[in-house]
Amino acid sequence: MADHRPPTTDLRPPTSPEMEPTVEIEQAGTRLLGDKRRMLSVLAAFLLLIVGIYVLLPKVVGVSGSLKRLSSPSWGWVAVAVGFNAFSFFAYAALFRGILAGSDEEETFYRRLDYKASLNITMAGLAASTLFSAAGAGGIALTYWALRKAGMERRRSACRMVAFLVLLYTVYAAALVVFGVLLRTGVFSGDAPLAGTIIPAGLAAVAFIIMGLIALIPTDLERRIAKYQDKRWVQRLASGPATVASGVRTALDYLRHPRSGSSAIAGAVGYWVGMVGILWACFHAYGGGVPFGVVVMGFFVGMVANLAPSPAAGVGTLDAGLIGAFLLFDIPVDTVFPAVLTFRLVGFWLPIIPGLGCYFALRRQVNRWQEDDGSMTYTSESKVTAEAK
Repeated sequence: MADHRPPTTDLRPPTSPEMEPTVEIEQAGTRLLGDKRRMLSVLAAFLLLIVGIYVLLPKVVGVSGSLKRLSSPSWGWVAVAVGFNAFSFFAYAALFRGILAGSDEEETFYRRLDYKASLNITMAGLAASTLFSAAGAGGIALTYWALRKAGMERRRSACRMVAFLVLLYTVYAAALVVFGVLLRTGVFSGDAPLAGTIIPAGLAAVAFIIMGLIALIPTDLERRIAKYQDKRWVQRLASGPATVASGVRTALDYLRHPRSGSSAIAGAVGYWVGMVGILWACFHAYGGGVPFGVVVMGFFVGMVANLAPSPAAGVGTLDAGLIGAFLLFDIPVDTVFPAVLTFRLVGFWLPIIPGLGCYFALRRQVNRWQEDDGSMTYTSESKVTAEAK
């Protein structure tokens, strides 16, 4: 298998700890995992917020009639949605594990991050993304923290996190382009408003161009500005783009060599297939009638709302984004509301329970890693002392 490690320049440690652009992420992850009471209190507040928005608010805005259908879905289709959800989690773990694959099997973190550890990290990270929203910031902090505790260097951890996100959202953007064009041109049936097809596809194409430009940032950017050593802010400003560019190039390397990066690519595609499958099954649970192309495009357009900061799980913002997207495609309100809320229940809120279990399992696993590190340090020091004698 080809080695997809970042270029050697990206593994070089920074000149000083203060210059490291990822220290704050690591500290955020430490705080996130270090306080059980905080996690449980956030979960309690999150549940109260859900009750307020989905029980009280509908009565205020006059859509409570649409929500009555929530009590009578086709439970067989709900079970299918749960199955798609499980599939998406395993695909997400495969993406995570695939990004970490390489030829350095002897390194500590490759041994530690087996599939079980990868599943714990991704499940806990997805739960953290739900409880601490804003484009998955909580999950990013937790995942980065776990990589660091597994023994991966700061720069490589940051690079791999960038590669992970770039590969995942490259599939997202590609889906916007492909389904937007096919729906607009009539290859897929269903309403095809300009604002829900060509405009999102065009924005996704712009994102591809930006990603390509980022990949062109020189690998030796930090060396080129070494003459500004007396200006710390200049070096700090350069270290971030250099790390991001390295991650983008790593993700592009996987795409250029699909056979060697098959696990990562399949995981990225499988995750979005699973998420769309949940929503497709939820529409069928309330009678169906929504064309497949509209389900796919409405999902990806609506998910853009997840970029907006939210108290928890995108409650309110993401729901409004998804509902608004399908109303844009002229899907009846009585179909959209129950399907989207069931999708949110199955795809986002239900996984919090196993995610929290994986979170506590991850804490125990990290403690074992730290004990192993302490034992290895003690053994090494003892050997040096014995040789000195």
